[in-house]
This record gives sequence, structure tokens and C-alpha cells, in this order.
Amino acid sequence: MFNNKVYHKIDALSGSIATLRAEGVKYGEVAEVESRAGTSLAQVIKLDGPNVTLQIFAGARGVDTAAKVRFLGETMKIPFSQDLLGRAFTGAGVPRDGGPAITENPSPIGQPSVNPARRIMPHRMVKTNIPMIDLFNSLVVSQKLPIFARAGEPYNELLARIALQADSDVIIIGGMGLKYDEYLKFRSTLDKSGALAKTVMFVHTAADPTVECMLVPDVSLAVAEKFALEGKDVLVLLTDMTSFADAMKEIAITMEQIPSNRGYPGDLYSQLASRYEKAVDFDGAGSITILAVTTMPGDDVTHPVPDNTGYITEGQFYLRNGRIEPFGSLSRLKQQVNKGNPNDPDNKTRKDHRTIMDAMIKLYAQYKETIEKQSMGFRMSDWDQKLLKYGALFEKEMMDLSVNIDLIDALDLGWKILAECFDRGEVGIPSKMTDEFWPKN
Repeated sequence: MFNNKVYHKIDALSGSIATLRAEGVKYGEVAEVESRAGTSLAQVIKLDGPNVTLQIFAGARGVDTAAKVRFLGETMKIPFSQDLLGRAFTGAGVPRDGGPAITENPSPIGQPSVNPARRIMPHRMVKTNIPMIDLFNSLVVSQKLPIFARAGEPYNELLARIALQADSDVIIIGGMGLKYDEYLKFRSTLDKSGALAKTVMFVHTAADPTVECMLVPDVSLAVAEKFALEGKDVLVLLTDMTSFADAMKEIAITMEQIPSNRGYPGDLYSQLASRYEKAVDFDGAGSITILAVTTMPGDDVTHPVPDNTGYITEGQFYLRNGRIEPFGSLSRLKQQVNKGNPNDPDNKTRKDHRTIMDAMIKLYAQYKETIEKQSMGFRMSDWDQKLLKYGALFEKEMMDLSVNIDLIDALDLGWKILAECFDRGEVGIPSKMTDEFWPKN
């Protein structure tokens, strides 16, 4: 029932958190807080009898205990329209690009994940034209994958390239804690390539209120779901989820919650899972695929955020030294799409996909061992010299993130690299496969 009563007293203020006594209020309900600083939206984040805790989106600066609070009787909503495409907004849905506000068709955010009965088994590939993804760890429609990286790695540049090259109908970028120039670089990169026309950006910068950081995944995924229900294949790119978790941590400390591991709230796993589980391939409609950067403080994969993430997602990409590492990176659904079955209407690969993938990774592992032997001063055999040549070519032609080639061309390139470095009997590939695919020249 709509609560039209106006409350004129706030009992306590701390950071962006306000506490007051109110009746007939629901968890997640939106309220208007009117003060000398203007009117701000807030959301109910805790109910304890008559005590209601609000999270003020714009922060509590300028808000005093005499502020007026009116509950709106509904949860947080984000407008939805085709006019969102090509636009950039804050975490609260306010235009960031100077364009007009969009108000039609408001849709609630933070809704439950899709009923499993409406989902279909993942069976289609999302091509990115990045060999270390398409060839070695294929991204699958409706998959949820994190990109683990330490500070300083070019993860935003990688996301921008994926946004440019991925074969998705709609790209949604959710930025959390970005520097303003990072946001501008994202936007200019997409604009120059023409990809901005199919992109929606929800960006929280480091200068914006902390509360808006927590809204970014929810508004991004709510809009993604609306596009997916219209039959679109949507790729959601989030960066970075550690900033999202840190915002949760800051709010939890303000609310004096009992902290868990390293000060993060005890429901960190559930909060992350409720967002990642939005990945879905609808039966009879579109899909949502999620790639989310998760920075690792101190390059520590046991940090609570990457540690919890690993239990939720279907693999991970490790970004180290500006490259996607072949060891440690894993797409647990890749076997669904790299079978090379020509009778599958969604087949986008070839029957040699698994063979060339396995052979090249095994040889690269041997190359790494040879590098260690070389660094310790061991004499290099003819085989070691071949591995050194192969490793250098593999890193330049396959691992370099500037490489932009189609999957079929990447498979051909793999055979070419093998033939350039080894005899066909040295690569551990069955002769019936080398007879068909080994380069003739």
C-alpha cells in the first residue's frame, strides 16, 4: 500500500546512511529525502521493527535531521527504451552524456534470477576475434566469467576490444570506480569504431557517491534482461567487481555490521551470486552473457572477492603482463561449442578445434620449461631450439591482445605456427588430422 506520509525527523546520519522511525515501509522501497541541499532519492536497506535504515543515493552531504522523508511505495526502477542505445548514464540512471533523460517504461532492478525452467543449455559461442578466448577458452552465450587481474593490467582496454569485436546484438558496460578519463576513453573508442550505437553505458566514477557504485550491476543487468526478452543477445561487461564489493564493505561498516573476512560483509558470496546468476539463455528469446573484471589486491587470488567469485562463475581469465594466460585461464563451458560438428546449425568452429588447442598448449608448456632450463645455463638441444622459436611465435601471434582475427583464421594460423617450428610427427597430432590440415607448403 502506498505510504504517503511525510516524516520530518531523521534520528541518525552517518555517511550516506540515514535512520528514522516509520510505519508500513517495505525492504527495498524508494524514498525521497528533501533537505536544504535539494531532493535526493534513497532506498530502504534495513528494517528493524519501526526503525528504518535508508541509503541516500547522492550521499548525506547537506542533509540534516530535520529533512523531510516521503516513501514512494515502490522499489528502485530504471527506464527502458531503445533510446538507451548509444547513451551513457550514472549508476542512478541520470544521463552522463548531456543528452535528455529517459523516463518511459520504468523497470524494477534487483529482481530474482530467471526461473531455470525458462533457461536452455548453453550451446552457442560468443566470438570476440581474440585467439586466447575464441580458440583456447571459448566464451559461451549465457556464460558468466570473471577476468582476474592485478592493478595496472590493461583490463579496461581488453573490455573495450571485446565490446568492439564481440558478435552480440547489444553491449552493456557497467563501470564502477572508474577514473573519468577511463570513462571518456571507453566512450571515444566505441564511438570511433561505430560500436557505440549498440552500447549502453552505466558509469560510476571515483568522484561519485559510493552508493551509486552498488547500483551499477543491478541497473546494467535489469536493462540487459529487457533487451534479452526482446530477442537480443546481450553481452554485459562489468569493471570492476572489487570496487562493487568495496562499496558494500563501506556501507556495512557505516551500518556497524559485524564484519567477515577482511572486513567484507558476511553475505558477500550471496551478493555477488545474485548478480552473476542473471546470465541466461532464454527459451524463445535472447540471452545475457557476463564478463566481469575482478581486480586482485596484491595479486592475491585468495582475496575474498576473487575467492568467492571463483565458486560462482564457470571458469576465469587471468590477465597477466598484458596477456590472457593460457595456464589458469579456463572456460568450463568451452566443450559445449568447440566440438566442430558441421550438422549443428550454431556451429562456428571446425573439427580440428580441440586438437589444435590441446597440441599448442602442451607445446607452450614445454616451451616454459625450456625457458627455465635456459635461465639456469643448461645446454639447449635442437628440440629446445624449436620450442624457443615456437614460444616466441605463439606469444606474438596468439597471446598478444592486439591480434584481431576470426576463429577459423586463428585455427589456420595455429597450424601454420606448428609447421613453421616442427615436423608433423613431432606435435603429437594424429596423422589423419595432419593429413587434412597440415600446411602443404
